[in-house]
Amino acid sequence: MTSGSADVPQPSPWTDLERPPLRERELRRALVRGGGLWRDVVVLPETGSSNADVAARSGEAEGLVVVAESQTAGRGRLDRTWTAPPRSGLFLSLLLKPVDVPVQRWGWLPLLTGVAAARAMSRAGGIDVRLKWPNDLLVGERKLAGILAERAGEGVVVGIGLNVTLAEGELPVPTATSLALAGSTTTDRDPLLRALLREFEDWYVRWRAAGGDARASGLLAAYTDTCATIGRRVRVQLPAGRTLVGTATGIDDDGRLVVAGPAGPEPVGAGDVVHVRPADEAPQT
Repeated sequence: MTSGSADVPQPSPWTDLERPPLRERELRRALVRGGGLWRDVVVLPETGSSNADVAARSGEAEGLVVVAESQTAGRGRLDRTWTAPPRSGLFLSLLLKPVDVPVQRWGWLPLLTGVAAARAMSRAGGIDVRLKWPNDLLVGERKLAGILAERAGEGVVVGIGLNVTLAEGELPVPTATSLALAGSTTTDRDPLLRALLREFEDWYVRWRAAGGDARASGLLAAYTDTCATIGRRVRVQLPAGRTLVGTATGIDDDGRLVVAGPAGPEPVGAGDVVHVRPADEAPQT
């Protein structure tokens, strides 16, 4: 036998029976159907970023799903790095092209994804999953999943990273959690993925049929009902270094968080939001 990486036996994905691999063929059979949204489901053993993989195929028709068993260059919102052990979660990206919806309403796509993911995990796992604006999934005050949407060609790539079986010692930050730690009734990634994609398809079809109108489609009401940020004191780090502290009072028709601050209600379309506890607030002068 000659030396070289090609001759080194690769570990079997079935070595860790607590984290079995996803089965691409079975997922395709379950999710790809005539007239449905999902056109193809691809499972990659490892990749840099599933969002980048899907973006490279952005010239194709919508409905592509790429699931990565392991990512080496995953990213979250605000360009934060994101890592997790192989097969410990659901790491996937979707190619969407809602060409019949005005582009100015495409900003609802990450919020729609949040609603679909939160509802699917709540039902499948029997736990209360909520949303922190705009699209972090929370169990209590701990982050279960994040969502990142990016324009790619004439469409949008939506990436989802959801922690399933991570133990405390594997969490990237102490404020994170996983379905296993939250007491989910299942940590089988196959039915969890199916539930997520079917719930997403239901909301996506409804939203498109309403021309992207979040109010008419029921998406605004569903998001408001699921959002843990509304009614909370928040601190928002806005672009240009400005900080806004106030009470989150609702979501407007454009998906912006409305914060009642010192100067009155202010819609926030971008920024890093922190749920503020009384001890976190600086004394007023």
